Amino acid sequence: MAAEPAGKRLKSGLPLCAGHRSSAGSRARHNLPAAVEEALCGLSSLLWDGAYRLQALASVFERDDVALPRVSSFFHEEGLKQREEAEAMLGYLAERGGNYCSKDIQKPGCEAVCSVLPALELLLLQLKEEAGALVELSQLARNHGDPHTASVVKSHFLAPRVDRLTALGDLLTSARRLGCTNDQTGAGGFGEYILNQLQDELAR
Repeated sequence: MAAEPAGKRLKSGLPLCAGHRSSAGSRARHNLPAAVEEALCGLSSLLWDGAYRLQALASVFERDDVALPRVSSFFHEEGLKQREEAEAMLGYLAERGGNYCSKDIQKPGCEAVCSVLPALELLLLQLKEEAGALVELSQLARNHGDPHTASVVKSHFLAPRVDRLTALGDLLTSARRLGCTNDQTGAGGFGEYILNQLQDELAR
């Protein structure tokens, strides 16, 4: 089957899989447009990268010189949610008969983060980027006559992420109000200590 014309593809920030191995000739394929398959593959990788980053952030707050166990637990839980979403997207891709092209694990990109506020801000940026990509994926699916994927993306991936963004916004507000700073020495301060005690805030 010939590749879809380039003009049909949205010019967007979707993390497409450039070297994607299309399943176009597979009998298992269930009316999955090539452009949507490629976008699902690329977005799955983006979600996996995010999960690795969150686990790396969780380990930062386990260190003896930082020692904020509830903050660490919060990032572990966020990483688990992220992993479950990545696995769910891979499951959906397989269900539709599409291929996933695994790629090398990249550095998490948070090596310089060693305090609460920048870690939360990094998570906020990550979730916003992913939410934007999910919106574009839903629109891409509709443009290619695949309303099922558009519906699944909105209900199973985008809606929960919007809830996470809302809760994270509240948590960031609390962190700033308590006096958490962008100090990168890892020493932390009273604001970080108090935030670590706010179990209800961190367990949302």
